[in-house]
Amino acid sequence: MKLCYRPAFIFFCVLYSILSQSARAQSILSLSLLKQLDSVALQDVPPNAPGIATAIILDGEVVYKKYGGFASFTDSSLIGPGSRFNIASNGKQFTALAVLLLESQKKMNLRDDIRKFLPGFLSSVKSKITVADLLNHTSGIRDVYDLWSLQGVTWWKQSFRNTDALDLLMRQQDLNFKPGSKYLYSNSNYILLAMIVEKASGRSFVEFTDQLFRDLHMPNTSFENDHRYIRGPVARAYFNFNEWTTYDWKWDVCGDGNLFSTLEDQLQWEKLLQGKGTSSISKRILIKSQQSIRGSQWTNYGFGLEAGKYKGLSYLFHEGATGAWKATVLRFPSAKLSMITMTNTGKSIPSMQTRQMADLMLGLNNKPGAFAVRPVQAGPYVAEEEITGVYLTPENFSFLLEKQNGKLFLKRIGRNDIELEREQDNIFHQRKDTAFKQEFTRSDDGELQLTAYYTTHAPYTLRKVTANWSGFDPACLNGEYLNDETDTKMSIGYTADKNYSVKIGRADSTTGLLITPVMMLVNNYVIRFNCKNGISSSVSLDGDRIKNVVFTKVK
Repeated sequence: MKLCYRPAFIFFCVLYSILSQSARAQSILSLSLLKQLDSVALQDVPPNAPGIATAIILDGEVVYKKYGGFASFTDSSLIGPGSRFNIASNGKQFTALAVLLLESQKKMNLRDDIRKFLPGFLSSVKSKITVADLLNHTSGIRDVYDLWSLQGVTWWKQSFRNTDALDLLMRQQDLNFKPGSKYLYSNSNYILLAMIVEKASGRSFVEFTDQLFRDLHMPNTSFENDHRYIRGPVARAYFNFNEWTTYDWKWDVCGDGNLFSTLEDQLQWEKLLQGKGTSSISKRILIKSQQSIRGSQWTNYGFGLEAGKYKGLSYLFHEGATGAWKATVLRFPSAKLSMITMTNTGKSIPSMQTRQMADLMLGLNNKPGAFAVRPVQAGPYVAEEEITGVYLTPENFSFLLEKQNGKLFLKRIGRNDIELEREQDNIFHQRKDTAFKQEFTRSDDGELQLTAYYTTHAPYTLRKVTANWSGFDPACLNGEYLNDETDTKMSIGYTADKNYSVKIGRADSTTGLLITPVMMLVNNYVIRFNCKNGISSSVSLDGDRIKNVVFTKVK
């Protein structure tokens, strides 16, 4: 990996400086605003740390640009215009652009069944799965990363390629849902799109997109399918566990991500989208790439971009994250404003700080967000003994409330237990973070429900679980199970009360909590079953992006 070398006495002087700032930018942005933007941009870049590259583009002009931090501690190089970051899932927009280019060349149609390009794929699924279904994540195809995780594979320690992903997906016998009926983000969709681009173009995906980036005048941008030959200088990714630690990047799957790019190239892309700059790619295609997919009922996701509202303003956006590399892009079309942030530090949260920059640029600091961060008013009193128990969202995200030594605790899978304190009659909050509030009310049918509030997400509601346990034999689940699609084994053994010892794949044994006579929670999974005549012949597993994964009892 080739990296830039710079004398040590220089980088201490320029660590937090703006390396390039146009005269127009100085006239558009006040000195006060520039200082505020600097403060936001560098809030997670302390001295002697990896850092950030960020910029703001207004009507085709770069009005703010900032580099800060180290690209590599090995040679003391600083992040600068030539630093290449892995922008992860933000690369999906360029995979989608490749598809649109091939569509314009009449080499594919968005309504084509993907089996036209991938013969034999999911042959057990009779429903049509279109290219458009892949583009906006409505295909129902399981996320291959979640499937690897189920197997116990730590994907980033491997050197898998797209063909390895296809091999595992080819073994699947079912979908998460019927194509076109739901939206569920799945990286598999864009890995498959990369392979479809190869079939339709007759060239490798990297070759085809390399030409695409040349046509866009983005010379330092490329999907990487061989980690041994990634062009430098790369802003290496660093985590901090008492000290800054990097790792070797070995991953070769691309299309869903693994796109390396510079801030300068991303600025060129934003200028083109704002109607400025030159490119041999048709403006009609560029405009289409920023729209929702014609004829689809799902308008929240299109060609590698999410669509939504931010403080009342319509915008397009996407986040990318792979290890310590993270990236965010925000576009406000009505304001002709875009902003980009790329980082190589595990301490930075570009999704948050980029929106803080949007607040400053659009004067939104005093405007309420799109969601409530606290209950409107207190309601009737609820006793702590009444609210203890299990609560679920429709997606089976769970809260468990328990009393321990006279104190109320909230337990969530994958997180530390937290102590709750009463704030008002039916409102509680986290003792050490009072912004995290829990409101207890009753639904229209009289069931107890919990609504959670916080400053960084919209409120969400969970309903308390009630169940009839009469006649249920907890030993009916005992046994060993096998999923043929992933060659993954699961063992379940009853321990006590509503607890089970569960081992899935290569993972260590963990505790499963029985929620109802037909459902158990195991870490981030929901296990469903139906005990008949005192035995369960199979169980079905749901994860974040994998659903209906069936394990058949073998012992």
